[in-house]
Amino acid sequence: MVVDSVRQGPVPDTGAGRVRKPYDRLRVIWLGRTRVPGIEAGVELRLDGMVTQVDGLPAMFNPRYEILSRQEHL
Repeated sequence: MVVDSVRQGPVPDTGAGRVRKPYDRLRVIWLGRTRVPGIEAGVELRLDGMVTQVDGLPAMFNPRYEILSRQEHL
C-alpha cells in the first residue's frame, strides 16, 4: 500500500462489515492523532489490523504499521 494523500478530519461513525474482495482504497484512521510520524503522501506501508467499512469504504482503525519505503517527490 502506498499513501496517496493524508487528511485530518473528524472520525466518522462506523458500521461493522467484512471486506470480501481487494480494493484500491483503504481509509486508515488513528483515533486521537492529528499526525502520525512518518506517514505522508508517497510512503509505502504494510498495515496489520481488522478491516471494517466506513461510509461504504474499507477502513482500519489504529492499525500496526511498518514503513517499507518512501517515494521522493521532485
